[in-house]
This record gives sequence, C-alpha cells and structure tokens, in this order.
Amino acid sequence: MAKEYLKQLDTLIKQATSGRFQNVDLECKHFFSGAAVYANGRIFISLTPVGFAIKLPEEARHTLMKKKGVKPLRYFPEGPIKKDYVILPNTMLNEMNTLRRWIQISIEHVSSLPKSRRRKNNRS
Repeated sequence: MAKEYLKQLDTLIKQATSGRFQNVDLECKHFFSGAAVYANGRIFISLTPVGFAIKLPEEARHTLMKKKGVKPLRYFPEGPIKKDYVILPNTMLNEMNTLRRWIQISIEHVSSLPKSRRRKNNRS
C-alpha cells in the first residue's frame, strides 16, 4: 500500500512543481504507511491513509481551515492533532495553481525553521 502512496505523491509533486523551485532539492520517500516529500531534507508534505497533509505557518493554516473539506492532521482517531499540518481535500489537489501556491508557502515555511538538533544516542 505504501508503494501506491509513493507513486501517487511523486506524480502529483512532479506535476505541481515542474519547472519551478529550481533551487530546492525535492525528494519523495516512503513514510510510515505512506509517502512524504522533503524540501532540502525537511519534510513538508505527506500522503497517508488519512490524506494529503501539508505543513504550513499558523496564519496559512487558519486561512485554509475556513475552506470546505480542509481539516487538521490526526493520524489516529484518538491521537493528537499534528498542529503544523492540515489535510487538503482531493478537490484541491486537482487545482494545480492553488496547490502550487500552498507548496511554495510550505517550502518557504520549512526552509525558515531552525534546524532540529538530533539527540545523541547515549547507549553504553
């Protein structure tokens, strides 16, 4: 199943970013039970059984949440909400100009975030 998500997401991202974002290294990889897209090594989109999720700054998330079919990302019914992400409805995925705009906002957002510090493995 994850292979199908990877194929779908790779195709969608290629359509949406073709000829754009030349200075950004975009990479599509397996991600748990789905797939994810990374911009310069930072995750910003995922496609899983719960839907197409995109990482956005707070103001953009609030703007999108007013649109029909947009909802917060929650991987499990009783699980926590992933506050930096929203799930876009399938109808939005077919609107390439709109999707490109949100992808651009997401790439700019993740690129502006400080690099996360990885925890050292303290095994003896």
